[in-house]
Amino acid sequence: MDLSQSTLVELRDAVRGKQVKAVEIADHFLQRIARIDREFNSFLAINPTVMDEAAKVDAAVASGLDPGPLAGVPIAVKDLLCTKGLATTAASNMLKGFVPPYSATVVERLRAAGAVLLGKTNLDEFAMGSSNETSAFGPCRNPWNRDHVPGGSSGGSAACLAARLAPASIGTDTGGSIRQPASFCGVVGIKPTYGRVSRYGVIAFASSLDQAGPMTQNARDGAVLLEAISGRDDLDATTSDEPVPPWFRKIDSDMSGVRIGILKEAGIGDVDESTAVVFSRAAEAFRKLGARIVNVSVPTLRYAVATYYLIAASEASSNLARYDGVRYGHRAARPTADLDDFYAANRSEGFGLEVKRRIMLGTYALSSGYHDAYYIKASQVRRRMRDEYASAFAACDVILSPVTASPAFKIGARISDPLEMYRNDMFTTSSNLAGLPGISVPGGFAENGLPIGVQLTAKHFDEQSLFNAAAALESALALPKKAPHGV
Repeated sequence: MDLSQSTLVELRDAVRGKQVKAVEIADHFLQRIARIDREFNSFLAINPTVMDEAAKVDAAVASGLDPGPLAGVPIAVKDLLCTKGLATTAASNMLKGFVPPYSATVVERLRAAGAVLLGKTNLDEFAMGSSNETSAFGPCRNPWNRDHVPGGSSGGSAACLAARLAPASIGTDTGGSIRQPASFCGVVGIKPTYGRVSRYGVIAFASSLDQAGPMTQNARDGAVLLEAISGRDDLDATTSDEPVPPWFRKIDSDMSGVRIGILKEAGIGDVDESTAVVFSRAAEAFRKLGARIVNVSVPTLRYAVATYYLIAASEASSNLARYDGVRYGHRAARPTADLDDFYAANRSEGFGLEVKRRIMLGTYALSSGYHDAYYIKASQVRRRMRDEYASAFAACDVILSPVTASPAFKIGARISDPLEMYRNDMFTTSSNLAGLPGISVPGGFAENGLPIGVQLTAKHFDEQSLFNAAAALESALALPKKAPHGV
């Protein structure tokens, strides 16, 4: 059995069937990480108890007990989720060396389902970025071409999966931070409906937008992993009481009569040629599968990026105010003249440039005299966008769009131009603003060999339609099993 190429479901079933031990799987991936991750910098920390956790799964199997739906599968977790006893830094000097006294609900649910925590993955600092270049611990590199970014902010979670350093991973998505790196790295990335997955123990960026979700090799693996981490949590009042369906067992790839919406405002004229070709092929694949292609409209979509960055930055300004060197975070060693100087020194040294930029933007948008003109107006646009999406879904079941306007760009190409970087989120931010579920599915390759994904979006709590459509598209496209460079 090729452990590197095996899917989550294959590994889970092999452990349950006593074909392979969980400790063998964990050791295999630990060895791969030690051997090749220096080329990608996808992991920031390895769980020191990973072999002990795997041994417990093997003991349960040997005793005839059900080890859970993720039996013995090593899962990598973005270093934005708190892990008891294991450093959690949000890839920032502000939290360097911080070891939480508790674990995020997502982490607890992974372990309860029999998963083994493999380690913590690299990200843009405090999840603020679209390239994984703002990490205080160095950029992560795309396994398909190490000169290119893996996407962000969940770049490490996508890169470790593409490099076969883990069979599955967890990322977080505030404005596309699961789906965009999934597209850049040729894997599946799922952003659930807001409230589907607990945010307890996830270091906050923008609380009304953040959502943790799975990154996997295929849609069926994603369904299994999302089932394990979803559901009501008394520790997070924003979680929904909506029941968690058996998505994996109910996947139906019959697209006959399914209505696939194409957004009028998300025209392929906004994307490069290779992305347009991949998008068109995906639409044609659905048509051949018997789906009905319909045109739908969300007029406020053209304001999505501006609306997102006003709301996200405003919430970040509030959430990150706690990192002052007293209650949380880095404390400067140099002497300070007064309290204002003390705070300024701590935050100047602890935060990176992109985090500072967004704090300042958010503080300005919330300041007296500008609050109504910017934050309130953005909130009104958000409300209208949500209503427009509801109208669009009256005419279709799933919306198909690009994920990004281009394949992965080179490291350093956009980091000095924040506006160009922000425009990269033009297709993803609207689903966060509206609280909708979305999935990035590998759709093809650019001429330079880099992967390109396509995005599917569904109405609230209709993840089943996403998994159905994604599984159908995977089968129809039947993409060749290309290997990333050096993997």
